[in-house]
Amino acid sequence: MGELPEGVELPYAKVATPRPSASLIVSRINSGKEEILLCHRVSEVPAFPDFWAFPGGGVSRVDKKLAEEEPDWFAHTNNAVSTITLLRELVEEVGFSPNGKGSLELVDKEIQEEICKDKNAWGDFVKRGLLKIENFNSQIIAERTMPPLAPVRFTNTFHHLSIGNSTIEPRFTEGLSEFDEYKWWQPKELLKCWLKHEVRLPPPQVTLTRRIVQAIDEFGNLKAAFEKIAENPSKGYHILEFAPGVECLPLPTQTLPPATHTNCYVLGVAGGERVIIDPAAKSKEALEILRRKVDEIERTGSKIIATIFTHKHPDHIGNLGEISKIYQAPIWASKETLEVIPKCNTDMILKEEDSFELIGEGESVLWRVIETHGHCPGHICLSGDAGIISGDNVTVIGTILVPSSDGDMNQYLDGLERIKNLNPPLLFPGHGPFSANPQRLLDRYIRHRSKRHQAVFDAVRNNYTELESIAKKAYEDTPEAHPMLLIDQTLSHLKGHIKSDDIRNENGKYSVNMR
Repeated sequence: MGELPEGVELPYAKVATPRPSASLIVSRINSGKEEILLCHRVSEVPAFPDFWAFPGGGVSRVDKKLAEEEPDWFAHTNNAVSTITLLRELVEEVGFSPNGKGSLELVDKEIQEEICKDKNAWGDFVKRGLLKIENFNSQIIAERTMPPLAPVRFTNTFHHLSIGNSTIEPRFTEGLSEFDEYKWWQPKELLKCWLKHEVRLPPPQVTLTRRIVQAIDEFGNLKAAFEKIAENPSKGYHILEFAPGVECLPLPTQTLPPATHTNCYVLGVAGGERVIIDPAAKSKEALEILRRKVDEIERTGSKIIATIFTHKHPDHIGNLGEISKIYQAPIWASKETLEVIPKCNTDMILKEEDSFELIGEGESVLWRVIETHGHCPGHICLSGDAGIISGDNVTVIGTILVPSSDGDMNQYLDGLERIKNLNPPLLFPGHGPFSANPQRLLDRYIRHRSKRHQAVFDAVRNNYTELESIAKKAYEDTPEAHPMLLIDQTLSHLKGHIKSDDIRNENGKYSVNMR
């Protein structure tokens, strides 16, 4: 946590315990084509806007209570609560419900809307015989636990149901649905579109789609593929692909809460050239996670051609002595970052407009260097077709500090504007989940910081002359914040105003420059 002012210690956050959730992959045959259903999430939802996803959601208290009250409903399944959640969410999100014969039917619109408004309604409709649950037998094909990237995590059980030859189509409830479009995809077409950056998929569904396509190639058709996958549902570790050629490896670090990990990124594809970004491993646990990933990379035939650090803070640079025992590669970083690590004759300085290509699968992917020195001197980002590796410029959860010691508030704000103007499809930050809506996130950061910058100026203009009083006035809307952090961030804003010649400091007293 190199951004904290001297003497400030914050308690480390605890890794969130995953909550259960369930999703359903519906497959069918239509005009001879084997298809699976995915729905497009609306732009306004906070999680995965504009992504394609399988219907499903989190297990609620209502679902748990119903499973206790009606133990015979799904006694034949391994997880009755998961099945209840699955069927309730299916009605809410796409209007589907079991038809009592092993397939699905479209429910009455009024039933769907009532369940959307009140989760208890699903169980009531089943008890009244208005919704069927007989002969519903889904296959569990995978379990995926969200990595420790956010305060709320889920362990999602993925079910599959084949409905054979069918022309059933989803229905979304107006104003109540998180979906606005659907498509029956052929799995190979879906994977191809994702690899070409034409569709967005949440990371767990990327590995599932890859597995389904692999099984189709191996066993000949979609039904046989699912049957084989269901024999041994995958659990535990899986590759976390945020985008094509962008893997994330969260490493436990001592970092700014609520984050508990630093995102180490692996660029490139299996069998091709790879680059590792911000391997922050220091603890025995983190070094072992990194070791397993490197072993996995090398088993694919890939070569790690470089290690890149986005900046010099200690929660981004690991124990290089121990890391060198795991793998060795040239270190590429800014001049300022290279100055704080042991020197090596293979080091290379990265600066604005530098670029590198990663070759793999007969194609090359170009990544460009962007200098964004506001968070600290020498901070860089990497921009490619998939999006921007943004380091500590923004975070989806929590906040970013601009240290008064060596940060630069003006450059920080300029850097946010630069990233925004590049209009990246995704942002891959140094901590927490990736941003699926960079423009919204960057707009929020720019508005917030600009407003605070103005509040500091206004405090001085209104004759608050001492640092502590300026901080108290400028941050009066956040009384719960750490007082030393408020002082430090206020000082960063003041230094920015002084650099812009808007404010002057004489003998510890701040005043506005009259023009």
